[in-house]
This record gives sequence, structure tokens and C-alpha cells, in this order.
Amino acid sequence: MYVAVKGGKRAIENAHKLLARERRGDPAVPDLSIAQISEQLTLAVDRVMTEGSLYDRELAALAIKQARGDMIEAIFLLRAFRATLPRFGATEPVNTAAMHVRRRISSTFKDIPGGQILGPTFDYTHRLLDPSLTQDAPVAVPAQGEVDNTPMPRVTDILGADGLIETSPDAKLDQPIGDLTREPLGFPADRDLRLQNLARGDEGFLLALGYSTQRGFGRTHPFAGEIRFGEVEVEFMAEDAGFALPLGSITLTECQMVNQFKGSATEAPCFTRGYGLAFGQSERKTMSMALVDRALRARELGEEARSPAQDEEFVMSHSDNVQATGFVEHLKLPHYVDFQSELGLLRKLRKEFEAAKESDVTLAEAAE
Repeated sequence: MYVAVKGGKRAIENAHKLLARERRGDPAVPDLSIAQISEQLTLAVDRVMTEGSLYDRELAALAIKQARGDMIEAIFLLRAFRATLPRFGATEPVNTAAMHVRRRISSTFKDIPGGQILGPTFDYTHRLLDPSLTQDAPVAVPAQGEVDNTPMPRVTDILGADGLIETSPDAKLDQPIGDLTREPLGFPADRDLRLQNLARGDEGFLLALGYSTQRGFGRTHPFAGEIRFGEVEVEFMAEDAGFALPLGSITLTECQMVNQFKGSATEAPCFTRGYGLAFGQSERKTMSMALVDRALRARELGEEARSPAQDEEFVMSHSDNVQATGFVEHLKLPHYVDFQSELGLLRKLRKEFEAAKESDVTLAEAAE
């Protein structure tokens, strides 16, 4: 590191103290509590939980505070903590069709069973700064009626009943599910690993790739079949009891994209699927994820992969913001020896170039 240059251990300790002071900011301003971050910066917490692969609002809020609001640093902190936790097994697949819905929209059908539920969203707000938020004023909360916990059928299930969309693959219980947190990535990768990678992938990177598919860099013509946000029950199979036990509920956002149809000489044309799932309210992330998921299915759907979003090695190898950060930020570490080697080589080449140039001038003069 920079030990020899800046004073060794003492310098590093002072750097830590400076970081703590900068993190705290002006002592005259009240300290930001973990509860405030968890309750009022909910979308930031949701992103850190999703890309950190750990559903714990309090720990995600702590990571955000410790990282001074740097989302990628907070994600790194949460992943590092997650790596220390024991694993007891895998839960049963969650049933999003039975979600207690807080928001649910579809751009494919105006009238859907259960109706469109706008819920909490920026979609219908004016992008104007609100000066009233500078004051700690009470917020007018609309009166809540009874919560309708009736399961709402998914739009893709409605299309599937008429055979208009490709069949959703059934879970193969006897087939192990890959875990990219334990095994290194290999290519070609199955969809289970691709979806894991996309769920942990950087939201901005996936957004850019998803946008690229809409601009023609990928075979997609997407419709937001359904986006739903709400609570889903999680169950764990207890071997001693012989049946699944409920552990509680978590908040999820699910996006199902309905994409351009396919067909063949033996199969009737039908719509294809793109899928996204993330912790909390993460609509932009799940929509981007669903767009890229569909693009990455080019190989299995017999399509030619010509665009970046269709190249699974490109997408999966570059989507992880923690890995990308490590590789980019390692450039801050000392590279004195490497640079001196490059510098010496460059000086040698320039010296040879000047010598060759002088030689050419001499030969030209002699020819005259």
C-alpha cells in the first residue's frame, strides 16, 4: 500500500478517523438513525438488500450509513457480512400469485382480475422539488380500507390458459439449483444462474442493457405484462415435521415481460417471457432484469445472438458492481514497479526513434 510513503500504521489509523469525521458531518446536525434510513430511504435500502443478497432492512440501513450513502460500498459491506452467516438450507419457492399486493399494474390489459392498483409510485408525480419536505411537517396519510388479500392471478397465467404464451417451466425438484455465491461462473450458464446473476447485478448496468434491447440491440419487443409489489410468505421444509413451515413474509417486486412471439413448423406462434424479481420495491431493477433475461434466452430460443445484452458471458461477467469496483479501484494501489518498467521501455523506444530519425536525415543529406 502507501505505508512507506505516508507514515505506515499511524497514517492509516488517522485516515480511518478522518473517514469517521466526514461520515458524521456537522455535529450540530442531528445524527441520522438506522430507523430513519430504513423507514425514509426505503428504495435505497431495497437496492442494497437486493444486490447484497440479504433480506435485512436494519443491516442494509446500517451499511448505507457506514458507507456514507455509497450504494456499491454498502452492497459490498452487506455481502461481506452475509459471507459469515451459516446456511441451513433453501426455502420453498415463493408463490407470488398469492402475494398480498400493494401495487399491481399491467400495460397489456386495461381490465384484469383484481384490477389495477397504483400503490406508492413516482409514476404520476411532477418532477419538481417539493420545498415542504425541508420542514418536519406531518404527512397526510389517506385512510386505508380493508386490505384485499384475495390472490390475484398473474397476467401471464391468463395468457397461458389460452396457450398464447410459452409454458412456464415447472420446477425440477430433483435437479440441484446452482449457487454462484459458492461456485465460480461457467459458460454456457443455465437460466437459474443467469437470474441469480441479474438479481445481484448493478441496477444501472442492467438498465443500460435493457434500454439497448429496446433500441434494437437485441430481439425483443416487450410489453410489461405485469408488475406487482407486495408481501409474500416464505416457507422452509422441516424434515422432522415432514412438511413446510412458514418463516414469515418478505416484500418483493416481480416483473413479467411479455415479448415478441416465436413459432416453428411444428409449433404455433406464441409470446415469450422475460422475468425479474427483487427485494422490496424495485421496479426499475426488475423491469431491466426482465428485459435482459429475455435477451439472454436467445440461444435456447434459437435466435442469433448479435448484441451485448444477448451475450451471457459479457453480461454475467460485467454486471456485478462489487467485482467491477474491485477491479477498477485496484488502480489506486501502488504500481510503481510496473510503471517504472513501462517508463523505461518508452524512453528506450523514443531514443531508438530519435536515432533512426537522425540516421534518415544523414542518409538524405548524403544523397544530395
